[in-house]
Amino acid sequence: MDKSLEKSLLVWLKAQKKACGLFLKLSLWLGMISAVAMVAQAYIIATILDGVIMGQQVVPLTDNAQMVSSSVSIDTYIPHFIALIALMLLRALLAYGRERASFEAGKRLRGHIRAAVMDKLTKLGPAFIKGKPAGSWASIVLEQVEDLQDFYARYLPQISLAGFIPILILAAVFPINWAAGLILLLTAPLIPMFMILVGMGAADANRKNFSALARLSGHFMDRLKGLSTLKLFHRGDAELKVIATASEEFRSRTMSVLRMAFLSSAVLEFFAAVSIAVLAVYFGFSYLGHLDFGYYGAHANISSSTDPQIVGIPFSLFTGLFILILAPEFYQPLRDMGTHYHAKAQAVGAAEALITLLEHPEPEFVGQVRINSIETLSADNLEVFSVDGMRLLGPLSFELKDNQRLALVGPSGAGKTSLLNALLGFLPYKGHLLINGHELSALDLAHWRQHLAWLGQEPQLFHGTVRDNVALADPTLPDDTLWHLLAEANISDFVKAQPLGLDAPVGEQSSGLSVGQAQRIALARALGQKASLFVLDEPTASLDSQSEQAVSSALNRAMAGKMCIMVTHRLDQLDQMDTILVLDKGLIVQRGDFTTLSNTHGLFQTLLRENIESVADIELVPLSVSGSDTPLDSAAELTKGEAQ
Repeated sequence: MDKSLEKSLLVWLKAQKKACGLFLKLSLWLGMISAVAMVAQAYIIATILDGVIMGQQVVPLTDNAQMVSSSVSIDTYIPHFIALIALMLLRALLAYGRERASFEAGKRLRGHIRAAVMDKLTKLGPAFIKGKPAGSWASIVLEQVEDLQDFYARYLPQISLAGFIPILILAAVFPINWAAGLILLLTAPLIPMFMILVGMGAADANRKNFSALARLSGHFMDRLKGLSTLKLFHRGDAELKVIATASEEFRSRTMSVLRMAFLSSAVLEFFAAVSIAVLAVYFGFSYLGHLDFGYYGAHANISSSTDPQIVGIPFSLFTGLFILILAPEFYQPLRDMGTHYHAKAQAVGAAEALITLLEHPEPEFVGQVRINSIETLSADNLEVFSVDGMRLLGPLSFELKDNQRLALVGPSGAGKTSLLNALLGFLPYKGHLLINGHELSALDLAHWRQHLAWLGQEPQLFHGTVRDNVALADPTLPDDTLWHLLAEANISDFVKAQPLGLDAPVGEQSSGLSVGQAQRIALARALGQKASLFVLDEPTASLDSQSEQAVSSALNRAMAGKMCIMVTHRLDQLDQMDTILVLDKGLIVQRGDFTTLSNTHGLFQTLLRENIESVADIELVPLSVSGSDTPLDSAAELTKGEAQ
């Protein structure tokens, strides 16, 4: 990864830590207090061992710091034992509190980032979301956000502690023995230096690992959703091999990241052990009398002296024990930072994908105008663009007034759905798109959508109950109103036949329901919004003839006296539309009512003829599936049932 890019990603990551609240600072302060308690604990342990092992205490006798030793009872150290136990309990409580505070900091950060991602996806809308497989979005929202946890919970606090604890220990060691302090000071840079050298490629490897995971997630999700189609065309074995290849690639990338993590840990442990060994050798040779430096003032060799009186500061057992007990703790924060270094690599890899999403330009809808009802809707030289800036539709002009119905027809790719997405505020546009004379971009988008009822060709029902899905816009709707909405959508008889009625369960992806049943429940939900404008995108495209008639009749009743814009391929059912716009390659090539267009030579007449012929073929040609004669117009229902 480019160093400037990595630096910018780290700046962004650190800027997000304010979402952790006070818990990140609390974790740091608890770590610092624990470090002070650790030094005090080392002091007490060294004091007790020095007194018990050597059996002496040092007492000043004269002004020239001359000292003698005398035997001491072990009872003298009972207060030290009590203090030692108290410090051990205190450090345990501080460690527990630090872990809790760190986890809470990461939890709050993850909640903040995940909310920002979901808000961004809501603003970008379905037109943007459909540009990637569902598995890729799941990877960003779940795995990549989760991988930020350790960066904030462990790595960031450890950076500060890695600077504070060594300085604290040096401050305790240098006044006692400058040579030991110098050894610690000179060997300390070895650990971060080799940590940086070993971990330089970790962030890049982890970023590639995220990309591989996103591709694998998207690939697997798509194949899972189309499992019935793959089985019908005997592609199951071939897709298994493709998934196995993608899984092997992901496994290989994951192992490369793990190898870096283990190598980093091994290097850190090696140099920490070597540094502590150097310090132990120094004290060992000093005790043996082979080294005579590192002390303040005059010094006499203890091992060769028979005089119990020693001039200057003695090289006592306390000094060696105290410093050697602190030595592992001196390197431990640096080792912990190395251990958590992979958290930084993970966070940097995740941040790249998150920033790309969060900084993606949005459609410019920042207005505050609110309208009470929709009286007119007009377009003047309207051009609709994709989220990447490519023109999808236009320029075109049309006008729709209250109680009028507008149909958009044309071949696939003509721009019909793009126009609906622009109207819903999901795609940017140029020109004029006016609602009651107000530019759409000047409206309060959330308030504007409250006037709309949208129904697409792929009904989205959520895991829960029928009641939850129908009352999604207003959970306070009474049961009588819910039954009325279901009756208007021609689905009340089916719901009444369920043992739990309105509390009948609805599985994920509408499992347990046919396409027609799911579409009619979605229609009941749309009717419950009391909308002024119905926006319909192929609402009967995936239905059999019986379900199509039920949904169409329910829509005709619901749209009485309402404004409507509908995209459809069923041209033979447009006789009730006031205006029909025929689109081709993003432009209006014909407009008029059904009678006029059906009698005029042009694209509409050609599409109508093809539509009538395809409907006749569906009604006349049976399709044999699994040994039974099933009409082709029920094939969608059959496929849905097999998938469930």
